[in-house]
Amino acid sequence: MSSAIPSPTRPRMPAAAAPQRQRRKEARPQELLAAALALFVEKGFAATRSEEVAARAGVSKGTLYLYYPSKEELFKAVVRESLASHIADGQQMLAQHQGAMAELLRQVMHEWWQRIGLGPAGGISKIMMAEARNFPDLAQFYVDEVIAPTHSLLASLLERGMASGEFRPVKVADAVHVLISPMLHLTLHQHSFGACMLHDPDMDPLRVLDLQLDLMLDGLLAREPQRL
Repeated sequence: MSSAIPSPTRPRMPAAAAPQRQRRKEARPQELLAAALALFVEKGFAATRSEEVAARAGVSKGTLYLYYPSKEELFKAVVRESLASHIADGQQMLAQHQGAMAELLRQVMHEWWQRIGLGPAGGISKIMMAEARNFPDLAQFYVDEVIAPTHSLLASLLERGMASGEFRPVKVADAVHVLISPMLHLTLHQHSFGACMLHDPDMDPLRVLDLQLDLMLDGLLAREPQRL
């Protein structure tokens, strides 16, 4: 037998690490909702495609569907994030407020204009006015999540003012419409003619809002303290 001298054992080299794929960090739901809101306001609900939202957010369509399985669910999430959450803030303000209701009414209306009317979220009202008839399920959702809670908030504020004697008795449902209608007009103008720079240069929405509130409160405030 031949005796072969064993060769020295060579140290094993560590396997080369597989190169890591460089991937964009997946968009968070907030980024998806921001992209969706921008596109819905630009194009409307019907004309916006889910793949456009995904592309605007920089993710795949599949990633978008992980969070929102349909365009309808995506729109609902946009409404909840952009509008319903602010209405809830107003309800909390009402629950915590201890002063005059006239003061709170001004605050609520100004907050709404600054946070919604001036931003892209105000365009959702325009979408619903234009497309509700073609999407009745979404219209009902909007009524339940936005219109009804808004009416409830303003009605509760007016009722508290009447109960304390600060406001004179009026039909609350009608007074709510009187409050909302000018605000809705300003919002629609902002997201239609205003978006095209086709507007009256002398019209200042905040000045109009303040005048509306002055006129409204002049009619609401009780001339003499009274208790219901």
